[in-house]
Amino acid sequence: VGDIDSLRIQELKGLIRKGEALAACRVCGIPENKAHFMNLPFYETGAVKKKPHTSKDVEMTIKLLREVKPEKIFAAGDLSDPHGTHRVCLQVIFDAIDEILKVGDAWIKNCEVWLYRGAWQEWGVNEIEMAVPLSPKNVLRKREAIFKHQSQKDRAMFPGPDAREFWQRAEQRNINTANQYNLLGLPEFEAVEGFVRYMHLV
Repeated sequence: VGDIDSLRIQELKGLIRKGEALAACRVCGIPENKAHFMNLPFYETGAVKKKPHTSKDVEMTIKLLREVKPEKIFAAGDLSDPHGTHRVCLQVIFDAIDEILKVGDAWIKNCEVWLYRGAWQEWGVNEIEMAVPLSPKNVLRKREAIFKHQSQKDRAMFPGPDAREFWQRAEQRNINTANQYNLLGLPEFEAVEGFVRYMHLV
């Protein structure tokens, strides 16, 4: 929908998003040199709708994974993202991991992949395999990091009946998860972030 952005506009938007991401890294205490911006081809359409991912996207992801050799990968498992970007990114990661497993890189044997969800939906407490308690300070830090994404943080483009801003959705999701655990008899926390493990590596 709408006009396709020119290459110059795409570059400017990319710079804005990179700046926002780096600002969020600073809030979270992550050194800027640890941030990698991949500019995957599937995303570079200049339009809201993105292209299907290809082997090029997977190859670029494999290259980065082999450079970093992560022990843990945290990926958005929020497949209700209205633009579908999270779903495509997740599939690229899965495809990259599958290829690395086929080759048998030694480091991948010790790598865990954990999926989190964003503002759109939450894992059920019966699905969550790792629950990370958040203190009030953690919640405020997460909110501040979200606020750094100025181009993304306000009302969702397609909010449906829910008019809350993105940060409000995400924060309330974490609080609701904590409340559910508390009702089950677990300690009371300000909020809880839930993760589900991608079982392919087990």
